[in-house]
Amino acid sequence: MAFAALAVVATLVAFPRLEAFFQIQAGTRGKETLRLTVEGLNGALRRYEPLPALIAERPVLAEALQAPDDAELIQRVNEELRLTAESLKASDVYLMDTTGLTIAASSYRKELSFVGRSFGYRPYFTQAVEGGLGRFFALGTTSGERGYFYAYPVEVEQRIVGVVAVKFLVAPFEEAWRGSDHLVIVRDLNGVVFMSSNPDWHFRTMRPLSVGERERIEAIRQYPVDRMELLPNTASPLRGDMALLSIDVDGQGREFIANTLPIHDAGWAVTILTPTERANAQALGAVAILALLIMLLGFGVAFYLQRRAQLLERIAVQRAATETLEARIAERTLDLKQANDKLVEEVRERRDAENRLRQTQTELIQAGKLAALGQMSAALSHEFNQPLAAVKSYADNAIQFLARGREEETRENIRRISAMADRMASISKHLRNFARRPQEKVRPVELVPVMNDALAILQGRLEAGRVDVRLDLPDEPAWVIGGHVRLQQVIVNLLNNALDAMEDEERPVIEVGLSRVGDRWSLKIRDHGPGIDEETIGKIFDPFFTTKTPGRGLGLGLSISYNIIRDFGGRLLAQNHAQNGAVFSLELQAAQADTLALDARETAAE
Repeated sequence: MAFAALAVVATLVAFPRLEAFFQIQAGTRGKETLRLTVEGLNGALRRYEPLPALIAERPVLAEALQAPDDAELIQRVNEELRLTAESLKASDVYLMDTTGLTIAASSYRKELSFVGRSFGYRPYFTQAVEGGLGRFFALGTTSGERGYFYAYPVEVEQRIVGVVAVKFLVAPFEEAWRGSDHLVIVRDLNGVVFMSSNPDWHFRTMRPLSVGERERIEAIRQYPVDRMELLPNTASPLRGDMALLSIDVDGQGREFIANTLPIHDAGWAVTILTPTERANAQALGAVAILALLIMLLGFGVAFYLQRRAQLLERIAVQRAATETLEARIAERTLDLKQANDKLVEEVRERRDAENRLRQTQTELIQAGKLAALGQMSAALSHEFNQPLAAVKSYADNAIQFLARGREEETRENIRRISAMADRMASISKHLRNFARRPQEKVRPVELVPVMNDALAILQGRLEAGRVDVRLDLPDEPAWVIGGHVRLQQVIVNLLNNALDAMEDEERPVIEVGLSRVGDRWSLKIRDHGPGIDEETIGKIFDPFFTTKTPGRGLGLGLSISYNIIRDFGGRLLAQNHAQNGAVFSLELQAAQADTLALDARETAAE
């Protein structure tokens, strides 16, 4: 019973997939038939397209247009057009004057002759009388036969005196289509089916037509408007350009696999419809085979269970052997315990190595900061010399003012000397914080003051290089999880790298933006240098990798910065800007409100 239920479930699950598979296979085969059908139609269009131009070159047509009252001449033209139509296997060949009135036609002997009828309303005539090749598909208003029309102007001394038209019927194509397993429909840009292997679909529409579209079709008498009813259909995608198309046939919905190709020159869309009945039958057959296999599997399982019962009887005889096996398992367990003890020892050794690695990393961070201080020495010398020179100048002036009894100027100079001393103390404080070893724990830190401290450390180099620092900082405080000193080290390192990248720029620009992205704060530092090449960007955070000249860096700054940010639970990313320059993105976890409150209590307790 269980396998019978499994067979039912498998059938229900597998049938839609198998059905779609066989439908796709059938649609793929239909594509080849569609390609041949389109090639046949294209071949007919290409065969008849140059004929009006060739016929229009005959001098007798121009003579007839200039002398339409010459009965003998018109009779000769009529017969010549009739013979032309027979040789070309065309339905009709006829000659019209510039008003659209037919003065000669190959059908002049027929009861429903084109002679004397005006076709000035037809688009192919208006296209030709304007000097181009006219083309049009329509139901003939005289013959009542569907056909494709080509037209070309007849000229006398570069003056258009009339139009010659050629019509060929499309019914023979439909007769060839009716012998296949497929249905073919050809529709125009308005969705009107004008060719089909099912005659009942002629002039039916695949979509509702607007009032304007119906009026245009009626104005040029292209199709009988009273027969242009909607052909009920619904389409759903199958795969790629294939679709499942359900069409109302004889009052009943019938499903097809539809493939469509356009004929751009004619403005047609050719669709081949493959009935789904055969694919569905194949899917049913495959599902039946699947159900049979499941039932066979059930019989196999039943046989296996019977054999298993016999084996269980043998197991009872082998209990003695089992006891021996348990003893061996105990020995193996002892071996595993020893191996586990060895593994614990290896883990301890690995932790010790990890601690040594962290210690080494901390020392490398300190070395990197001291190296950065060395690189900034020239800028710092300038930064201290400038206030010292100002202090000396203000002191000398104060002595002069004091000797002259000018106490107010003396006080102003002393105040300025005090301001210069405060500035040098601030620089010294920033350098002292930057150079000391980071012993702080990870805690909430406000990112904007850290950024300002980093800019203050580099102020001398920024002013010396006339660097334009553009800040885009939020109004709200940006609290993140990290450490003030180590974050300062990372930002200084990123700013130094940006300055190094723009050494050859006349007016260097650094853009610094800070924004909230979900539960993180993102600090982006962009330079306007040459950017990072593709080969470098993949290993820019590797230790000892540097693109600088020897003596200007060990290649540890970005690697150390990367590890610092990772220790804070954040990310450090590098990429090129779409316009120019490189962008380093520093993403840190935002500090939550409860974390900020706890940190405030800890700070108060300390």
